[in-house]
Amino acid sequence: MARKLGSHSEITGPRITSAATTLIARHGFAAVTMRQIAAEVGVQAGALYLYTPDKQTLLFDLMRAHMEELLDAAAAQDFSGPPEAALEAFTRFHIAFHLDRAEPVFVAYMELRSLTPENFEALERLRKRYEETLTAILRRGAADGVFDVPDPAVTTRALIAMLTGLTTWFRDGGRLTRDEIADLYWPMVRGAVRPG
Repeated sequence: MARKLGSHSEITGPRITSAATTLIARHGFAAVTMRQIAAEVGVQAGALYLYTPDKQTLLFDLMRAHMEELLDAAAAQDFSGPPEAALEAFTRFHIAFHLDRAEPVFVAYMELRSLTPENFEALERLRKRYEETLTAILRRGAADGVFDVPDPAVTTRALIAMLTGLTTWFRDGGRLTRDEIADLYWPMVRGAVRPG
């Protein structure tokens, strides 16, 4: 994002990101205006253009930042063990990462339709890199005979959709803790890929 020399960009930039993410998650990209984002941050609407050229770029930057953070966090994990252990590690990592970021996750998945074709393709490349982490685990498990996954790419998308869906309904302080949710979801994931 462009920055005004001498401004408090290290403060205002993150505030714009946070406000835009919250507003888009609550109301949808099409309904949110740059004026609303500016009001939430406490700056004039024109000041936003010191940080981003337009609303489409702002949306894409939010979504790309989320995916890059996810890729970096996944790269720091160890998924190299036996396939079942790797799948459990991936499941627990995915749940923990996404529950900490419910609003960015919602925007990253639900606003794909709002991206220009060029931005959509760029984001899809990042998403496919993440999906390949899980697909590789599933392929290893299939090769070892411990998983039954006729189409690892389709299974990957189904599992990620199931796990990511937690962010739409799970709330801290509810009946189940995060660890309890992970303990319940792991057998479902394992059962989805276990041979007959």
